[in-house]
Amino acid sequence: MSETVLVTGGTGFVAGWTIVELLRRGYRVRTTVRSLAREAAVRRAVGTEVDPGANLTVVAADLTADAGWDAAVAGCAYVLHIASPLGGSGGEDLISAARDGTLRVLSAAVRAGVKRVVMTSSTAACTPAKPLKRAIDETDWTDPDQPGLAVYRKSKVLAEKAAWDFMADHPATSLTTILPGAIFGPVLTKDQLGSVAIIQRLLQGQPPALPRLGFNITDVRDLADLHIRAMTKPEAAGQRFIAMGEALWYAEVAATLKARLGEGAAKVTTANMPDLVARTLALASPQMKAVLPLLGRTQAFSTTKARDILGYAPRPARDTVADCGASLLI
Repeated sequence: MSETVLVTGGTGFVAGWTIVELLRRGYRVRTTVRSLAREAAVRRAVGTEVDPGANLTVVAADLTADAGWDAAVAGCAYVLHIASPLGGSGGEDLISAARDGTLRVLSAAVRAGVKRVVMTSSTAACTPAKPLKRAIDETDWTDPDQPGLAVYRKSKVLAEKAAWDFMADHPATSLTTILPGAIFGPVLTKDQLGSVAIIQRLLQGQPPALPRLGFNITDVRDLADLHIRAMTKPEAAGQRFIAMGEALWYAEVAATLKARLGEGAAKVTTANMPDLVARTLALASPQMKAVLPLLGRTQAFSTTKARDILGYAPRPARDTVADCGASLLI
């Protein structure tokens, strides 16, 4: 019998593609949703790429509650913790949901004797406040106490730190973390778009002008593959891996959509937003305020470890953007 893998957050963008890849490779997959009312949606999304059949089981477990996690993990060889909490109001609720939810998953995995947990973190957890002259690597950490740090970024670094601290006392189960950038690529469903909403808004003509922001792009298909490689590769135990391809400016993302999608990208703007306008908008827009520290910022990230240990070979970022946009037009 093939091994069973638990994937948390089955309705999500990354989780959906990871479930697809696991099923293609012969694994039995169990995935969590907050409510079993979402099971049909999960099966429909996965079914656009592969027939889930009896090899996919959907169970109820919420990151904000203890109930259901022991049953979800029971009998699983591996856990891929991909779920991201919604976090209620988006403040301390988000931070506690991310950190405490991660600890619930890890505690259940340890009790069940799982071989390895692979956790989806983010480069938000490894980016110093000021740009470095060298490429950021896995030894770097975001300072959660730095002034002006967005709540999402703080939740990511605190959740990952809590995971490493907890697992240090439970060596029988190994931990690996994956740190992607902005995750784009073709969607299985238009629900729960996550960062893909950036592409969707561009196709809808928003924003009307493009701030000077850059995206270090991770293809969701590459990310799903990397989770599975990290799950089984012995050398991946106890390691962090940065996972991203090329970086594109907002204007380059827009230009790619217009060049590749033709009339489908007719509403995409090419107008640039002056930095002064972006700073002014940040006074009234929480979304702009959150990304303001990244305005005009470029930073290199090293993916040497992921390439050397896991054979990571990211596809071209413009292909990722084009495939993402095309899937949203269907």
